[in-house]
Amino acid sequence: MKTIIIIPTYNELENLRPLLEAVFSHAPQTDILIVDDNSPDGTGALADSISTEDKRVHVMHRAGKLGLGTAYIAGFKYAVEHGYDAAFEMDADFSHDPRYLPDFLKAIENADLVIGSRYIQGGDTPNWSIMRRFISGGGNIFARFMLVGMSIHDCTAGYRCYRREVLENIDLDSVQSQGYAFQIEMAYRVLTHGFKIVEIPIIFMDRRVGKSKMSRTIFLEAFSYVLRTRFGKRSKQSATSAAKIQPYTNETRNEVTSGVQQ
Repeated sequence: MKTIIIIPTYNELENLRPLLEAVFSHAPQTDILIVDDNSPDGTGALADSISTEDKRVHVMHRAGKLGLGTAYIAGFKYAVEHGYDAAFEMDADFSHDPRYLPDFLKAIENADLVIGSRYIQGGDTPNWSIMRRFISGGGNIFARFMLVGMSIHDCTAGYRCYRREVLENIDLDSVQSQGYAFQIEMAYRVLTHGFKIVEIPIIFMDRRVGKSKMSRTIFLEAFSYVLRTRFGKRSKQSATSAAKIQPYTNETRNEVTSGVQQ
């Protein structure tokens, strides 16, 4: 399977080279696409330098800080256009540990979307504050409760692998969300299209160096997306599709499948 890992960057100079070394130590056959938003610290220049050393590394430069969601959308389009079978999302700050890549690669053989989950057996967030656990965990419970048919345990998780067929069928141009909301929207679209989702456990650690990009704005966007989807103009269509879904959870593999009649 031809795979690519999409890594959006903004001021990740200290993390970039050691992260790529760690990725290739666990998944030497994969390619990497760095999507840099004109980082002032020179991350983009370093990415260019690394790409000349290693043909597995590709770089996309953008004019400025345009947001996580649009970075991944650009990366997904690149993956489809260049014939990759599967595309990963991965943060540049080591919060998404590369040691789980072999688990993802094994799981994606029998799934359409694999999510690295903090909220199934074996997953954890050991160095989070009580408040952050409350916000993240509560947000996932809220999304599952409000969105019809949403049975994913960790719908805000950003460590993921999508099959090409998923990216070709969910209308990437119409995705508008960023941050947590982007992850919820993408998961819900995948689910309501009838694709198979598998969650695998990961231990999520805070970034090693640099400053977290989490903000109140990102949280509020996710909250408002769930409400708009549940009660807004799109809710009737979403509910109609989701009403046909009969999700079930396999306790051994933590699978979530859906059977939408297309």
